[in-house]
Order: sequence, then structure tokens, then C-alpha cells
Amino acid sequence: MANPTVKTNYPALYTLIVVFFFWGFIAAGNSIFIPFCKHYFNLDQFQSQLIDFAFYTAYYVGALLLFIFSSMSGKDLVGKWGYKKSIVYGLLFSALGAAAMIVAVELNKYIGMLIGLFIVALGFSLQQTAANPFAILLGDPKTGASRVNLGGGINSFGTTIGPLIVAFALFGTAATVTDDQIASLALNKVIYLYIGVGLLFIGAAALFYFSKKVPAGISEEPIEKSNKAIRILVVMTLLLGVMFTPVFNSYKSMEAKEIQRLEQELTTSNEAQIISLNNQIVQIKEPLENERMMYLSGALLVILGGLAYAGFSASKDAAGWGAMQYPQLILGMLAIFVYVGVEVAIGSNLGDLLKQKEFGGHSASEIAPYISMYWGSLMIGRWAGAIAAFDFLKDKKKLLWIIVPLIAFTVIIAVNTIAGKDMRPLYFYVICVIVQIVMFFIAKDRPAITLFIFGLFGMAAMITGLLTHGNVAIYAFLAGGLACSIMWPSIFSLALMGLGKYTAQGSAFLVMMILGGGIIPPIQGKLADIIGIHSSYIITVLCFAYLAAFAIIVKSILRKQGIEMDETEA
Repeated sequence: MANPTVKTNYPALYTLIVVFFFWGFIAAGNSIFIPFCKHYFNLDQFQSQLIDFAFYTAYYVGALLLFIFSSMSGKDLVGKWGYKKSIVYGLLFSALGAAAMIVAVELNKYIGMLIGLFIVALGFSLQQTAANPFAILLGDPKTGASRVNLGGGINSFGTTIGPLIVAFALFGTAATVTDDQIASLALNKVIYLYIGVGLLFIGAAALFYFSKKVPAGISEEPIEKSNKAIRILVVMTLLLGVMFTPVFNSYKSMEAKEIQRLEQELTTSNEAQIISLNNQIVQIKEPLENERMMYLSGALLVILGGLAYAGFSASKDAAGWGAMQYPQLILGMLAIFVYVGVEVAIGSNLGDLLKQKEFGGHSASEIAPYISMYWGSLMIGRWAGAIAAFDFLKDKKKLLWIIVPLIAFTVIIAVNTIAGKDMRPLYFYVICVIVQIVMFFIAKDRPAITLFIFGLFGMAAMITGLLTHGNVAIYAFLAGGLACSIMWPSIFSLALMGLGKYTAQGSAFLVMMILGGGIIPPIQGKLADIIGIHSSYIITVLCFAYLAAFAIIVKSILRKQGIEMDETEA
């Protein structure tokens, strides 16, 4: 049970979760915006994906800049402004990005749209750096993960309904959008959409600013210079640029253009010509994909090597390392990197997996319900994980652990059915949801135990998927979403324990590691080109294995530091 002397500030918490909704709503809306830009600006697949790249790279850049400025000034900027004002500033910055989007659409400039989305996400980076530790601050730290889970559940709800609302705003329907609808979309509707989004950002900022229930969350404690941490992060950033640049350039190479030309010829060729063209494509593509795999693997080594160096050096001499002097944070940074990477990797590669004959040979329209259920699985777990954020009696809490996941599952089925998707093949997925309910009863809202159990569940699900085919394997891979659902707040809570005045700085470091979503999924994609899409899921097993190990290791580290977690029944 939560410490009764530490009361949760529910009015402030309810105001805070509005921000969590925006992150999911806007990010999910990109799934509608990408195909529109691809058609309107006549982009290839790589160019259209720059929307997601611009959006998620901003998280890393924003958190890095925030840390550098704070370290140079000797005061944590988020702590100086206060969590409340930091979120307000972040929302206003995102509103500025929405305005830049409107200008770019008016001028028909794709690069301007990318800049606008980058600015929106920079605002999100500041919001997220402040919001996660703020949620922990609004009550007993031991139940902080549950409050972050509540925000995550609302975030996932935004992810679920975001594409439907955006599709309705642009096309007048919540059903699956067709290529013809995208082609006929009037540009002024995009402008109206981002006017609405910008006004929502401003409205949320006003709600936060004028709310008397939301504490300022100011920390005036000075922080020591973190020059060593700055140095290693700058070096890592430069090396990541060195690794990513050849990958981006490879899409503009002569080999890539030749592959594109040959693939276009396939559409007008006879059977004999198709065989010959496919052989030519393989001969050109194989060395190109191997080269990309090499550089992406190099980017992964940069992260692993950089964090390992920081952890080893800080253990010898903590001066100059700031929040990185804490091993729980270093390991937590890697855990966030791995968690975001595996969450995105499972979902991003699921479409290609379902197209394989042994997995049903599904068409693009038939894949949509499965993708929706995967991302919806995150909502199922987060809704259940949020129950402990409320002061329910033990018996009522146990009852809600059964009811809430089933309600969330029903919501996903209902929302997608309204959108015209056939969800009947997924009715029996409720069995996986019931397994998750059992795990919540075992974990009993204990962060380290919860992360360990769900990490083992993720490993078991991925191994089952690797060793089987058909519906059993599909359900197993979808269950990866259930495994991932509560990991973010558990990792965040464990990694920030005991950081004191470095809490906001540590939060910024953790937000940087969202970069994992830009490295691990492409590595799995390139590995799939070499050993096959099904076998490539071996990467997800390794990721879940580390997350389970992190739960055990960090618990031991915290005990050595004299920090006892409440691992008794919640």
C-alpha cells in the first residue's frame, strides 16, 4: 500500500495526463500524414519516412541541448523553471511548430513541414523530460510508476484514436483511408488540422499555467558541472552522425537508383523477365544491405560503448559526470534504448511477417487489424498498470486488475470495428490478455518484480513466435505489446531512484534514449534481408532478456546504495 502520509495530488495528475494524450495523438496522426506527403510531393518511401525520422530525432536533440545548457549554467533548467512552467514552455514551443507547419503547407515546402514537425517534437522532448519525474513527484515515490502508467494509458488511448480522428478531420471518415482519398485531399484541410492542433497546444498550456492545483515543482539546487557527461554525449552524437550518414546517402546511390529502375520494370515484364530482373536486384541489393547493416550495427556499438565507458569512468571518479555517476541511470538509459527499440521493432516488422505464406499471406488491408491490436496491447497493459495510482482498497484493486484489461480489449475491438476493420480473427487474443492479468496478480505493482516478470513474458512470447507458425506465432508476437506495456514507467522509476538533485537531468538522459526506436528496428529489418523476417525476431528475444536482467541488477544496485524499494504486496 502507498504510504498514507504521502497523498497523491489527483487534480494536478489529471491535468498532467492531458499532455500524455497529446504525445500519442500527434505521433499516431503521422501515420495519416506520411502517405499524404508521399503522394502530394511525389516522394519515394525513404523520403516519406523522413517525417518519423524528424519527429523522433527531435527527442534526442532536444534532451541533449537541454542537458548541455543546464550543465553550462550550473543549474538544471527544468528544475529552475519548475516542472509546471517547463511543460507550459514545451506546449507553447509545440504550438510554434504547428504554426511552422501551417506556413510550410501554404508554401508547399516539404522541408518546411519536416522542420515544423521537428519543432513540435522538440516541445514534446521538454514536456516529457518534465512530465515523467513530475508524475512521480505528485505522490508517494514508491507508486510513481503507477502514475506514469496512468499517463501512458492515456497516451496509448491517444495513439488508438489519433489516426481515426485525423482521418475523420481530413477525409470525413474514420474508416481505412484509400489511395484515391489521399490523392484528392485538399491542402487547406491540412492547414485547418494544424490550426486546430496549435490551438489545442495553447489551450493545454493555459490550463496548466492557470491551474492552482498544479504545484510549481521548482528545484533551486545548484548542480555541479557535468563536463565529462557532455563530452561523451557529444562524441556519441558525432559518431552516430558518422554511422547514419552513409545509410542515408545509400538511398541516393547509383545502386539504389538501379534497384528502383529494375523494380519498376517488374510491373511490365513477363515471367522469364521477372526471374532475370529479380536475380539482378538480389545481386545489387545484397552488398548494399550488408553495408547498411554494418553502419547501423556501428551505431548500436556507439551507444553500447559510450554508455559502458561512462559507467566505468564514473565508477572510478564521479566528478564531472553529473547524473551519469549513478549506475542505475546508466543501465536505465540502455534499458530505455532497448525497450523503445523492441517495442517499435515488433510493430514495424509485423506487416512484412504477416505477408509471409506461413503466417496467412495477408494482404495490406487484412494486416491493419493486427497492427492495431499490437499497439492497442500497450493500452491494455497501461490501463491495468495505472490502477495502483488510485487509493483503492486491496479487494477492489484486484477486481479492477481483472475488469480493466478486458474493458481496454473491448474498446480496441469496438473502435476498429467502427472504423470498418474485421476484428474477428483477434477475438481469441483475449487469452493473451488473461495471461497478462495473471502476471499483474503475481507482480502486485512492484516495479522491479513487474519489469522482471514482464521481461520473462516477452522472452517467452518471442521464443514461442520463433518456434511456431500461423495464429499461435501471430498471437505470440502480438503479445510483445502486452509485455512492453508497463516497461517505460517501471524503467523510468527504477533508473531515477536516489538521483536527488540530478533527477531532472537523469530524466533528460532517459528521454534521449528514445533514439533506440531509430536504431534497433532498422537493424532487425536489415537482418531480415539476410536471414528472413521470421528468424530476425531473435533480436527481440535478446532485448527482453536484457530488460529482465536490468530489473534484477538495478534492485541490487539500489540496495547497495541504501535505497530500499517497497517490494512487499501493494
